[in-house]
Amino acid sequence: MEFFKIAISMGCPAGIGPEIIVKALDYFKKENPSILKNIVIIGDEKVLLNTSKNLRISIPKEVEIDSLSHLDIIPGKPNLEGYKAMANYFKKAIELAKKKEVQAIVTAPISKEGLNKIGINYSGHTDWLAKEFNVDKYVMTFYGEKMIVSLVTMHIPLKDVPKNINSEKIVNTAKLSYEFLKKLKIENPKMAICGLNPHAGEGGILGDEEKTIIEKAIKKCKKNGIPLYGPYPSDSLFYWAYKGKFNLIIALYHDQGLIPFKLIHFEDGVNITLGLPIIRTSPCHGTAYDIAGKGIANPKSFISAIDLSLKLLSN
Repeated sequence: MEFFKIAISMGCPAGIGPEIIVKALDYFKKENPSILKNIVIIGDEKVLLNTSKNLRISIPKEVEIDSLSHLDIIPGKPNLEGYKAMANYFKKAIELAKKKEVQAIVTAPISKEGLNKIGINYSGHTDWLAKEFNVDKYVMTFYGEKMIVSLVTMHIPLKDVPKNINSEKIVNTAKLSYEFLKKLKIENPKMAICGLNPHAGEGGILGDEEKTIIEKAIKKCKKNGIPLYGPYPSDSLFYWAYKGKFNLIIALYHDQGLIPFKLIHFEDGVNITLGLPIIRTSPCHGTAYDIAGKGIANPKSFISAIDLSLKLLSN
C-alpha cells in the first residue's frame, strides 16, 4: 500500500500505554523514520508530553497527535475520568477507520475493569471492534517469530469452554488463520489443532470432544483446502510448533494457547484480530499499573505490533 495511516489509541492514561508509545516512537525515529508521518496518536497530548519529559525522550515532530483530553494523571492510579478518556480514544480510532482515514489501528492496553465501571460491557478491544464493524466471524490470534496461536474461544470462564466449542467455530478459526498465514507470505503453511482433553481424549477414555467435534471440523477444513492437522495433545504440540513443524496452532481456549505462547513471546508477542475489514494489532500485555510511571516498561511488544501492521499493509 503506497499511502497508509496508522492510528495508535493511547489506552488507559494511567497505565504504561503512554510510556511504551513514546519509547516505540523513539525506536522508529532511529530505525525507520519514514513511517512517522503515517502515524496519528489518539490520546492526551499533556500526558504524552509529561511522559516524554520524564523519560527524556522527545516525541518526533512528524507524528500527529489528536488530543481528546487534558488530564492530570498519576501513573498507576486509574480513575473514572481516565477510563472515560481511554474509551473515547478508541472510539475515535474506530471512527477514523470507518471513514477509511486510517488503515490500521494499534491499541495500547486498556482496563477491562475500567470499561465495566463506565458502563461499556465489552471484554476488550476484540469484541468491541467486531460489534462496531458488524463482524460475527473473527478470531483472536497471537503472533511471534517462533510461534503463532489462534483461539477458538476467548474471554469466557473455563467451565463454559466445552459447550462453546463446535465444528463451525473451529472451521472459521482455521479459515481466517490460513488467510493470515498467506498474507504473511508463508509458503505451504501447516496448522495444527489442540485436543480439548488430556492426551487428546486418549481414544475417548478421557473425553470425546476430539471425535465428536474436532475431527469433524478437520475433515471439513481439508475438503476446503485448509491444511489443518490433529487433534494433538496440547502438552506436546506446542513443542513441535516451536521446533518448526507447524506454522500456527489453534488452541481451544485462552490459557491453553496463551501460557505457552507468552512463555516464548511475552516480551515481543502481538495480539491481532483476524476477520476485520481493517488491520488491528496490540501488545500482548496489559496496563501494568504496578510499574506505570517508573520508566521501566518494555516497549518491544508494542514495537512488534506496529511492525506487524506495517508488514500486513505492505503485503
